[in-house]
Amino acid sequence: MKGNIRKAVVILLAAALTIGLTACGGGSEKANDGTVKITNVSYDPTRELYAAYNEWFTEVYEEETGTKVEVVQSHGGSGGQARSVVEGSDADVVTLALAHDITLIEQAGLIEEGWIEEFDRQSSPYTSTIVFLVRKGNEKNLKDWDDLIKDGVDIITPDPKSSGGACWNFLAAWQYASEKFGGDENKVKDFMRKLYANVSVMDSGARGATTTFVENGQGDVLLAWENEALQTLSEYPDDYEIVSPSISILAQPSVAIVDENAKKDGTEQVAKDYLAHLYEKDAQKIIGEYGYRPSDEEVLKEFSDKFDLKMNLCNIDDFGGWDAAYEKFFMDGGIFDEIYENR
Repeated sequence: MKGNIRKAVVILLAAALTIGLTACGGGSEKANDGTVKITNVSYDPTRELYAAYNEWFTEVYEEETGTKVEVVQSHGGSGGQARSVVEGSDADVVTLALAHDITLIEQAGLIEEGWIEEFDRQSSPYTSTIVFLVRKGNEKNLKDWDDLIKDGVDIITPDPKSSGGACWNFLAAWQYASEKFGGDENKVKDFMRKLYANVSVMDSGARGATTTFVENGQGDVLLAWENEALQTLSEYPDDYEIVSPSISILAQPSVAIVDENAKKDGTEQVAKDYLAHLYEKDAQKIIGEYGYRPSDEEVLKEFSDKFDLKMNLCNIDDFGGWDAAYEKFFMDGGIFDEIYENR
């Protein structure tokens, strides 16, 4: 039924698959040939990026150090991935959709305090933003957030309870409405209720939402990570268009070493080097090629024809930082629950 689909079974299956995969990939001990195995627990849309990065890193790292490295990947909704690590998945590093998900792991005692300062740019080696992915021709002329609350518009977006991308989606829409209504929170909430009343499917993660929209043919518009939209466009150039709304948000995925696991597994140095190498020029170019915005400004300029660098972007500081934003909007009983239950 429209607006009522949470896909609980999908969430449970995704969590089970995530835990199973990371458990199988756990044990980061050296193999007989001296290969060091590390596990990177990541979020949904980074599959292709890390497949390419891992190939580059393992080759470069062996040349630099003589150490062979095998990287095991796990992907799912960012919130669910964070919980899987807290519950025992043997991640050496996490590369998640938002800082708050890593804070949850820190609060569980698995990541040392101050992790966000361990790597450059608040441990965010790449950024993204939120765009609209529509079908070719954009039949319903969806140009901005206002258009999404009209009658008859069918929206696909993941669930903020399990997906980091969905949290960014929500905040981008909230900022638009806040500016439109001069910060009148009651009017903003009413706008958001209308928007979520038009949501027909909320998958557990961003990749699941893309599958629903692209492969299953549901919805008029997908609220998407820019990188997901770019990938879809590259695969189906004649079938889809990207629309940049008048206001979006600078989405900053975060990375961290899972210190307790890395110490236990003896992979601290490799884990640190794995994340540090994300900032290398060649790695930044891989990041740009896979639709993420490189944190290196020089490399980012090389992709100026790929990204809309003139977009009006708010950022998480406009919401008081991730801890404040999560508590206000996404905790049980927060504003998202209030809006969704009363849409």
